[in-house]
Amino acid sequence: MTSITRLQGRAEVVRYADDFVFIFEREHDARRVLEVLPKRLERFGLTLHPDKTRLLDFRRPDRRKDDDGDSGGKGRSFDLLGFTHYWGRYRHGKWVVKKKTASDRFSRSLQRTAEWCRQNRHRPVGEQHQALSRKLVGHYAYYGVTFNFAALAAFRLHVVRVWRKWLSHRSRAARRKCNWQWMNQLLERLPLPAPRIVHSKVT
Repeated sequence: MTSITRLQGRAEVVRYADDFVFIFEREHDARRVLEVLPKRLERFGLTLHPDKTRLLDFRRPDRRKDDDGDSGGKGRSFDLLGFTHYWGRYRHGKWVVKKKTASDRFSRSLQRTAEWCRQNRHRPVGEQHQALSRKLVGHYAYYGVTFNFAALAAFRLHVVRVWRKWLSHRSRAARRKCNWQWMNQLLERLPLPAPRIVHSKVT
């Protein structure tokens, strides 16, 4: 790859397993590295993922102009490791990089949970509650980052809905019984873990 001494501005690499993001101060440096990186990787029999590799203007919104020529705006975003990274305002109007659960990961996690509820709907309700509680705690442990509380709360709400749906499919009698009043009473007796921020950090 282009030597760090040949770059004209600052540069950083954020890596996790085989996923990584290069951050450049200057666009020219970014384009140079993007040009030579595939050739360097090819020497080791490696290639860049065509759908994941792209050059993105991620400057702070007030430091660049959007395509229509107006400065400001929400800015562009990118997905990495299950999160959508985007610019947003913080205290006193300060610009910070925020993270929220990526939409595809949100849908995939919910689909897996719904499928689990379908396959295990005849198990004792207490056992289902314990299993779903573990799933939610695990979800919060990964996605419970600053600024992502709304997505955590939405995920828990969807889990409650799919759980009620498949509890009502246990039998004809269950279908008549499992209205929202019954479900709310069940949640009072067997509450699911509330969403919480586990990783508190502002960048």
